[in-house]
Amino acid sequence: MASGNAYSFPLYSHSLKSVLGLSQQLTVLGVANDFGENDGILPGIASNKYPSWVVLLIGVAASFFGYGVIWLAVSETVLSMPYWILWLSLVVATNSSAWVTTAVLGTNMRNFPLSRGTVAGILKGYVGLSAAVITEVYTMVLNGSASALLLFFALGIPIVCLGLMCYIRPCTPASEPDPSETTHFLFTQGASIVLAVFLLTTTILNGTMTLSSALSYTFIVIMVVLLMALLAIPVKMTLFPSNKKHNLNGPAGPLDDLTVTDLLLTRSTQEPNLSDGDDISDVDVLLAVGEGAVKIKKKRPPRRGEDFTFREAVVKADFWLLWLVYFLGVRSGVTVLNNLAQIGVSLGFNDTTTLLSLFSFCNFLGRLGGGVISECFVRLKTLPQTFLTMVTQIIMVMTYPLYASAINGTLYVATALLGICYGVQFGVMIPTSSELFGLKIFGLIFNFMGLGNPIGALLFSGMLVGYVYDAEEAKQGGSTCMGPNCFRLAFFVLAGVCCLSAFLSLILTIRIWPVYQML
Repeated sequence: MASGNAYSFPLYSHSLKSVLGLSQQLTVLGVANDFGENDGILPGIASNKYPSWVVLLIGVAASFFGYGVIWLAVSETVLSMPYWILWLSLVVATNSSAWVTTAVLGTNMRNFPLSRGTVAGILKGYVGLSAAVITEVYTMVLNGSASALLLFFALGIPIVCLGLMCYIRPCTPASEPDPSETTHFLFTQGASIVLAVFLLTTTILNGTMTLSSALSYTFIVIMVVLLMALLAIPVKMTLFPSNKKHNLNGPAGPLDDLTVTDLLLTRSTQEPNLSDGDDISDVDVLLAVGEGAVKIKKKRPPRRGEDFTFREAVVKADFWLLWLVYFLGVRSGVTVLNNLAQIGVSLGFNDTTTLLSLFSFCNFLGRLGGGVISECFVRLKTLPQTFLTMVTQIIMVMTYPLYASAINGTLYVATALLGICYGVQFGVMIPTSSELFGLKIFGLIFNFMGLGNPIGALLFSGMLVGYVYDAEEAKQGGSTCMGPNCFRLAFFVLAGVCCLSAFLSLILTIRIWPVYQML
């Protein structure tokens, strides 16, 4: 939850604009926000060399110093702060999310190799939901104060990470499916959905009626209780430990189909010897287990599903296709998110916190559901997870014209659809990259996939949206652009970008389908 701070840029962007007297430079600050959030190469490299607590500690320092400097500027504690210092501070501040995400996600993906899609969906879902949590705190506790929110980031994120870093550590993964693990995942998903519904409901109530201080604080207490509900899992496991012993040849008899499938799915973590066209039988799996698959030495370059080095991965066409699909599809969604406040104001919606909460809620549903649904596609239909990416991008192609139409009511519908599709692509990319290139350097590959987002921020937010908005604002001759023409051309261009991304998703799906059929 603490790693989702970068999604809250719209909550304090207007204060940056008014206090510092910024105009076009605000869009460039949005680029800094994206650059910091997605520049995860260093966290990826560090996660392969150092324990998770070291990675988290660097995230703590980045949050404290980065948001601390921005707070000094917005609170006017320091007057006339140079623009370049503010830009660099925002990069450092939001880069804390990359360090925290890498430590938590990388550790848990390795701890639960049999449930990669589910784990990615849950964790990235909570990151997406964090914007709604922060908005709740911002409106009900901090009374809409941007300076108080920035101070909350500067102190709150370090407190959370320092207090919990000892729990983020590698554990020995299960060698076969555990029914209790499935139950715990279902409980976590259910608790997160309840939290999401509660946040959306209370945000809408806060936007439509005046809430008393007592009621606002009551809502905050309930939110904290829902966040802490997940502690029921370790408490239950401590009070009622499982005595089940994982034995492949135990009372259950020989390996069943599910166990064979899961062994195939996890062989990428055990130096597998699978190729795209190998015909794998149950006997082959049993022999591999008996001989000790971990000790088998590879005498050839890795193939899809095995552990790659970074140098081996970047020369593969699948790697760059996945990078382009993620870059074009997700970047267009981030462009709308970063400009959601200005989009709402231009169409006459002054309360943009409701729009942000709606996007956050639907983004959460997309991330949570994307991981689970795509995993079902893999297990039941052998469909690559990128098939779901293609479907969501086709929906996004139809969503951007809804924004451009500016018809009453379409803003909420378009924001909801975009949030879901944006979230699904996050939930799908993570397990896909691990299934194609292994878990050995997962942190580095995952963060490299997001490295194109700052480039997209400069192209789509800085040049496209900024140019269209400023041109229309100049025509109107005012200080704020109003009306659908402020972003209409930009929405049509983003629809074309998503159309290209959907086509590339189709190509990637066809290319990697044999791998999933083998699994």
